[in-house]
Amino acid sequence: MSDSKSKKIAVVTGASAGIGAVYAERLAARGYDLVLVARRAERLEALSAKVSKTYGTKVEVIDADLTKEVDLARVEKVLATDPAVRILVNNAGNATLAPIAQTSAEDAASMIALNVTALTRLTQAVLPAFLSRNAGVIINVASVLSLHSLPISSIYSGTKGYVLNFSRGLQELADTGVKLQVVLPASTATEIWDLSGVPLAALNQDTVMTAENLVDAALAGFDKGEAITLPSVADATLWDKYDAARSTLFAATQTGQPAPRYKAP
Repeated sequence: MSDSKSKKIAVVTGASAGIGAVYAERLAARGYDLVLVARRAERLEALSAKVSKTYGTKVEVIDADLTKEVDLARVEKVLATDPAVRILVNNAGNATLAPIAQTSAEDAASMIALNVTALTRLTQAVLPAFLSRNAGVIINVASVLSLHSLPISSIYSGTKGYVLNFSRGLQELADTGVKLQVVLPASTATEIWDLSGVPLAALNQDTVMTAENLVDAALAGFDKGEAITLPSVADATLWDKYDAARSTLFAATQTGQPAPRYKAP
């Protein structure tokens, strides 16, 4: 993912604000034209004007609600048919943070539709073309709540846990030129907090990263070849230990027998 005289396209979902908007600016600075996807067309147009003026970037704006079939299909078509697409940033997501008994069926369905279904379908749409060219980049934005669940985050954590496991399971990318990175942000200063029901102001501000720092760290991780990036974690060996423990635990399940503690005396 480097600068090039030949213009290529990066598609960024959830690009109207926050993490997605910063990805759009940073990728424009790296020489990519953009396809920006979000529900708020006026914000996309403003961002388009900004990056076009600053970087000379060609920008296509797609006003789309990815929880709606017709809008999702429009974006799928771009990913599947435009040979200039080189990067997909699956950033669009939403959160309702509340106990599940206080979460409406509509809010739960919306989180699953956007965080899980849309991300899966957009990945499926772009992957055949990437594999046929043996080149391309998919960046899936998950969350540290992929690894942890709070009393108010059961659905959100479930959807982001899916993003992590879905991404890690794409074994067809092994030994190809297609790269996939999963980014696990911790608390980040974006509008998702106020929309979630937990105001950003209620958080310990010492734990909150700016969207700019988050994206810059994530892209630095990508440049280093990381498949999984935790931008706020200083000790990289913590992930290695976690992943080793996960692998050990999984291996321990493969016995075909009940564990001795479950056998009758």
